[in-house]
Amino acid sequence: MKTSWRSASLVASAAAVLALTTACGQDGGAAAGSQNVGATAAPGDVGDLGAGAGDGVGAGAGQASASAPEPAGKLSVSANADFGELVTDGAGRTLYRFDADTAEPPKTTCENDCASTWPPVAADDAIAGEGIDKDLLGEVTRPDGTKQLTIGGWPAYRYAKDTSPGDVKGQGVGKKWYALAADGKKAKAEPAAGLSTRNDPKLGEIVVDKNGMTVYRFMKDEAWPKPVSACTGACLEKWPVVAPVEANDTKGVEKKGLMSFTRPDGAAQQTIDCWPIYTFAGDKKAGDTNGQGVGGTWYAVKPDGKPVGAPKK
Repeated sequence: MKTSWRSASLVASAAAVLALTTACGQDGGAAAGSQNVGATAAPGDVGDLGAGAGDGVGAGAGQASASAPEPAGKLSVSANADFGELVTDGAGRTLYRFDADTAEPPKTTCENDCASTWPPVAADDAIAGEGIDKDLLGEVTRPDGTKQLTIGGWPAYRYAKDTSPGDVKGQGVGKKWYALAADGKKAKAEPAAGLSTRNDPKLGEIVVDKNGMTVYRFMKDEAWPKPVSACTGACLEKWPVVAPVEANDTKGVEKKGLMSFTRPDGAAQQTIDCWPIYTFAGDKKAGDTNGQGVGGTWYAVKPDGKPVGAPKK
């Protein structure tokens, strides 16, 4: 039975962020030349695997010994937070494509030392699993006569430095190697939402910006009857404001009171539940929560805009 590839629907852009005139608390708003793969034949030998350990951006010229490739097995689609959905083999290892190859017609250019670092995937035993369209699976004959799997016409490889299932260490190597998406294109994650949530092991579900940086509230601010920020001057160097985000560019954040306002200095700032929100200069990477509880006045934000762990008044 044919397994069809999941297609992601694009969400049409909706209205812009609510203007301040909206009262707080209201709703804010298969390629040519590729052959179908048989399911029963034994996997072919990629042959000519060199001993080089380079990045595989070119073909090696040394004499190499033949070695049978690992079976592809049942292919499937795996989700990766950084690179989106990508194809993995039956052992969970990521499959890659090489920019120096071609898909129309399928052609492989990675040989010898290159094929040691980027072992070709044998075509004969590949099976289309969930999320894989079997009509996009094919094969190409390598210079040594072995059959290599193609996806959407692109020859498929593994990366020798991926030692565990789920590794994607080959992504972007030499600016020529990329994980394969199910349609044969380069795997690519969808842009992160302007505001979304993540589950922090200590703080629970909290709001983050498009870069994954934790969002905070200042307990000296005001939200009613309109947003007012008490963080001014030097305070803003440590606590940069979050710029306005469209309501349809959020994920997991409550829409009520999701709006922007204009600060006294003329800058626009985003709010959640009408409370001004900020990031912290002391957070150096996504996932940091170094601003939590600073001065007893700064706290991470829940999806409904409430501060996490703030003392009750």
